[in-house]
Amino acid sequence: MGSRRRPTLGVERVGRTTAGLAVEPVLSRAGALDHPVNTVPAMLELNGASALVTGGASGLGEATVRALAEAGSKVVIMDLGHQKEKADAILAEIGGGAFVECDVTNTDQVIASIDAAKEMGPLRAVINSAGIGWATRTIGRDGTYESAHDLEIFRKVVEINLIGTFNVCRLAATAMSQNEPDEDGARGALVNTASVAALEGQIGQVSYTASKAGVVGMTLTIARDLAAVGIRCNTIIPGLIDTPIYGQGEAAEQFKEKLGAGTLFPKRLGKASEYASLALELLRNSYINGESVRIDSGMRMQPK
Repeated sequence: MGSRRRPTLGVERVGRTTAGLAVEPVLSRAGALDHPVNTVPAMLELNGASALVTGGASGLGEATVRALAEAGSKVVIMDLGHQKEKADAILAEIGGGAFVECDVTNTDQVIASIDAAKEMGPLRAVINSAGIGWATRTIGRDGTYESAHDLEIFRKVVEINLIGTFNVCRLAATAMSQNEPDEDGARGALVNTASVAALEGQIGQVSYTASKAGVVGMTLTIARDLAAVGIRCNTIIPGLIDTPIYGQGEAAEQFKEKLGAGTLFPKRLGKASEYASLALELLRNSYINGESVRIDSGMRMQPK
């Protein structure tokens, strides 16, 4: 048998010779590393930039407003008029920003929100968290056409959750496209909000499911559309998150405890701050693009 030679560095490879098997190193010599092998990738700079948050006066939006402010962003809260007092209180706590009354389906109001953001700094971040839900089955119990799902309600849910989200994306991205790019060529990032109902809609959620599935469905296409101008688009798919939508008091707590029993681990509802943490990661991390990311403890929704 032939002799074996111990490699000095690298992966061994086995080659057959006339004398038998010989083990040779892929690399026989190595010099000192003259550059770090693990470097932090380029991150979108949020400090000093402006940001838009739809539905920013409560729930997921409020948590994201606070997280963005902590990161140094100047935030515009886009919400309905009755939320102004709540929004003003949040802005006072975080040390500034602006509130703009905005229906996300109203183009003029969205543009006004964008203009308010640009006055405070280059618009680099948008988080779409505004939305509504509705619970109605596709058909009624009595077999009459009149008891079938109200088509106007279906249209309204889709208009706000899907068309409203796209309206903000198309207009904000237009403004972002005029930003000076960073060293990575990035000009900004969009984060939209869907729901696990987009993938596992429960009985009675057909309008909500359709609207949120549309948000997931357009994520990659928007990312591809905007790649040429250095703008990324991602979507968060939240599960059961503890927000004011569940109400307050003993009955609300019992209801949330029951909901939490269906989660995998952790065995609880998610926190709005956990959603906000993911939103900021999707904004900052320059290599996450065109993705729809679940945040739901690993749960899968049952039919009801």
